[in-house]
Amino acid sequence: MNFYNQEKTGLVNSVFNKVHKKYDFMNDIISLGIHRLWKKNVIDWMKPQPKSSLIDVASGTGDIAKNFSKKTLGKSEIFCVEPNKEMLNMGKDKLNSLKNIKWFCHSAENLPFEDNKFDFYTISFGIRNVTDINLCLKEANRVLKTGGRFMCLEFSKVENEILKNLYKEYSKVIPLVGKYVTGSSMPYEYLVESIKEFYNQEELSQLLKNHGFSKIEYRNLSSGIAAIHSGWKI
Repeated sequence: MNFYNQEKTGLVNSVFNKVHKKYDFMNDIISLGIHRLWKKNVIDWMKPQPKSSLIDVASGTGDIAKNFSKKTLGKSEIFCVEPNKEMLNMGKDKLNSLKNIKWFCHSAENLPFEDNKFDFYTISFGIRNVTDINLCLKEANRVLKTGGRFMCLEFSKVENEILKNLYKEYSKVIPLVGKYVTGSSMPYEYLVESIKEFYNQEELSQLLKNHGFSKIEYRNLSSGIAAIHSGWKI
């Protein structure tokens, strides 16, 4: 099934409409809970301070926002931007006790904020799903302050050949688990295909450079199953 022959915005929205109620549960199952450690690694590398501001794009149910708020002792300004209304409402309900978080239903390619507004921009397992990654990165650079930092957590390319083959076989099981838990295999067929089609670590680093980011680095997680990319607006 070639998902990239379909209209991507509508497809991705349909995927999240199907899985939003069991999104966190399925993430725990298919990653064996490791996605929580990966997200913690993003915040640990970021080292945000109280009174800093964050825009968390494709915020899902708010894991990054929650961790950022905890790290800054609740003394930060966080704007969560999520294009899917069902996912947005899940996040709002989940984090309704955190009053320093505001929620917006917008796409990554069209952010409703002025230039040079945020200290940090994060996008966690979302950049793979945007319709236009170049426009997404252009908007990321625009809304960051000079000296601001872009951080992206995304599935990437496994470099070890033995692990790569094991991961390939495991990926075949994910849609079957998804169908058992959520009643539909389609969202998880999309997940597997979108990971396969996405950029590798060096290609994504080059895209960040093309869009004006500096001091670009990446760190592989779990041998490259996922990676964190970091870049600065200078």
